[in-house]
Amino acid sequence: MPGWAVFALRRKWPGTQGKVAPDVLRSEGPVTLQFPPFRGLVRRIVLAAAVIWVVFAIATVVLPEFRPNLEDLIALRPELVRKGLVWLPFTYSFAPTDLVGEVFALLSFWIFAGQLQEEFGRKWLREFFFVSAAGGGFLTCLISYAVASRWPLLAPWNRTFGMGPAALAIVMAYASYHSEATLRFNFIFKMKAKHLALVYVALYMFSLLIGVDKLGALNALCVALAAYLYLRFGPRKGFGFSLSEQWYSVRNAFYRNKRRRAAKKFTVYMKKQGKDVSIDEAGRYVDPNGTPRDPNDRNWMN
Repeated sequence: MPGWAVFALRRKWPGTQGKVAPDVLRSEGPVTLQFPPFRGLVRRIVLAAAVIWVVFAIATVVLPEFRPNLEDLIALRPELVRKGLVWLPFTYSFAPTDLVGEVFALLSFWIFAGQLQEEFGRKWLREFFFVSAAGGGFLTCLISYAVASRWPLLAPWNRTFGMGPAALAIVMAYASYHSEATLRFNFIFKMKAKHLALVYVALYMFSLLIGVDKLGALNALCVALAAYLYLRFGPRKGFGFSLSEQWYSVRNAFYRNKRRRAAKKFTVYMKKQGKDVSIDEAGRYVDPNGTPRDPNDRNWMN
């Protein structure tokens, strides 16, 4: 992933009431922005990946024979997933690659994921990140077992790891919501976000056909497919938000029904006392004089 890409576009920042952020130069064409805020889930993921990279680097120097055992605990290896290491599709994105590739992938993740976090929030970004990475990881395992007899480089005993596929999913998500946003590369040429996502997918497809790391390329394409399905069919604010809304809807319906039943019992009781009480459909008291309900008046019945 090109971490050396300079992010350039015009956008609206949260809290600016539809205005362009003050740090953005006003012009008709694309304008260069600084890196997005390094906070929230983006900071946690980047720092976690950086710490794991340092740990693996130290292990390589101090205990080089122990590094393969560490990789088996975090990298994606289909045969180990089948044997019970079901957490590997969730952790392989944090397994370290070479220094240059790791820096480029983390910078790309920071640039694009930071923008998405500012727009959709930390919860949505966390859900999209793990659904895409884990969904693509499990799909990679299934395909690996299905084609192992024909393509040994895709066999289950191979392993793949790195933040590259997850960064590709983030780029696809950004391109989905900002397809016409313009990106500049080293101030030399510019490209729209949707075209950049297509270029990345094409590069991984090319690598799958003639490259050496075929399992890694397959995993990247599977992650891209999982990301596309999530963006295409998933709720706009994420499954977690949708489930919580449904839960609170059911909960509120239960309490509204409970209040209506209590209001009916109350009207029956008041009639026995020789008084007529008016209750609306929601179970709230209605003033017989037609006076609007004052929510700050505690003498009113809720």
